[in-house]
Amino acid sequence: MITYIIFIIPVLITSMIVQWRFRTKFSRYSEMQLSSGLSGKEVAQKMLLDNGIFDVQVMSTDGQLSDYYNPQNRTVNLSTDVYHGRSVAAAAVAAHECGHAIQDSKRYKWLYLRSEMVPVVSLTSNLLQWILILGIMLIGFTGNPVVLSLGVFGLAVVTLFSLITLPVEFDASRRALLWINNNHSVKFSASESQQAKDALWWAAMTYIIAAIGALGSLFYYLGMLFGRGGR
Repeated sequence: MITYIIFIIPVLITSMIVQWRFRTKFSRYSEMQLSSGLSGKEVAQKMLLDNGIFDVQVMSTDGQLSDYYNPQNRTVNLSTDVYHGRSVAAAAVAAHECGHAIQDSKRYKWLYLRSEMVPVVSLTSNLLQWILILGIMLIGFTGNPVVLSLGVFGLAVVTLFSLITLPVEFDASRRALLWINNNHSVKFSASESQQAKDALWWAAMTYIIAAIGALGSLFYYLGMLFGRGGR
């Protein structure tokens, strides 16, 4: 337990710093208008067309920083601020989500693997906390490790999903920046390209911290399962 606390406190502090830094960067770049004057929707549409993708629809979705690509119905879903925004931040996010659409069109294996895991992870995540609590109680009172074993297995699945997410997100940002730096349909200035890179880098850091936290939790419960959690 003490070892876990020593590990998790720096992770939580780092996570808060990264989240704060990301939101600060995003807020700052949201105020910097693109020299082209294009909205996030228009940037996304041009990036898709430049990459020969004609069957993906760009849509608006509620929420803030709720942007995602849906491979099931082939839609790029942009939050309202990104969809209508004409800032560097809106362009960076729109291009990143289109990066996922390009992955889909090129049958990028990590995207497909993550997509296959989504239903299982969604179900597992909803039940995991209660299974772990029940498992800890049972192993404490009866010594029966079955329920906790199920919880650890579920946590392993969630952790694997977090790790698989890393190459998917980094590759989408790489594709976004490649287009931003080399496309001919939208002219980004050197400063806009650098700002977009900075925004996407901080976004990627949030995924790294999440994966580290998931790994730490997995190792802790593995230690508890094998009798080392409280030592």
